[in-house]
Amino acid sequence: MVLAVPVVETADLKKTYILGKVPVNALQGVNLKVEKGDFIAILGPSGSGKSTLLNMIGALDKPTEGKVRIEGADVSTLNDNQLADLRRSIGFVFQFFNLIPRLDAKGNVELTLSIAGLDKNERRKRAEELLETVGLKERMNHKPAELSGGERQRVAIARALANNPRFLLMDEPTGNIDSKTAKEIMVLVKQLNKDKGVTIIMITHDQQLATQANRIVKMLDGTIIKEIDQL
Repeated sequence: MVLAVPVVETADLKKTYILGKVPVNALQGVNLKVEKGDFIAILGPSGSGKSTLLNMIGALDKPTEGKVRIEGADVSTLNDNQLADLRRSIGFVFQFFNLIPRLDAKGNVELTLSIAGLDKNERRKRAEELLETVGLKERMNHKPAELSGGERQRVAIARALANNPRFLLMDEPTGNIDSKTAKEIMVLVKQLNKDKGVTIIMITHDQQLATQANRIVKMLDGTIIKEIDQL
């Protein structure tokens, strides 16, 4: 029997920053496996190392020691072009949406698809399908300034899904919206995981939000202190 390769695996991951002349150990030997179809919440207070771990998993920063493997590939062995391709294969969803103000919802999603090389008709069709999936069928021609915070985050999620990513990496996805809208976004995220099989890694400091995931990974002072399986 052949075992499936984890979507993400970190091995003894360490990251040290030098602030002035003082070394700060942001990660201290983190070992984590994320399987296909997982929904994991990485939970911890500010300074726990969860954002540094996000940067490592998303190939946005390099570890001081240890390995990050994405579907078995050692990220440290990739050249700049390969790293750029890898980042494009990950769906990023951030707290502050990062939408382009002059483009409408459909245009924001289409832009990601144009970078991937799809022709105009394919881009339009795919963008419309994704926006309908996230509940914005009637709002796809509106610009970010005309959308609520929750709607903007839905656009950001649709954009992140545009290129059929290996996984979604979500950084405090409800941190900039009200609690009612946050619940609606989490319903959508759980549906994507359960119904579409999307692998999700969510970074959060919110205990209640973390309980929506299938597994909670608690971090403190750069280490994983506990894992809770909620299935």
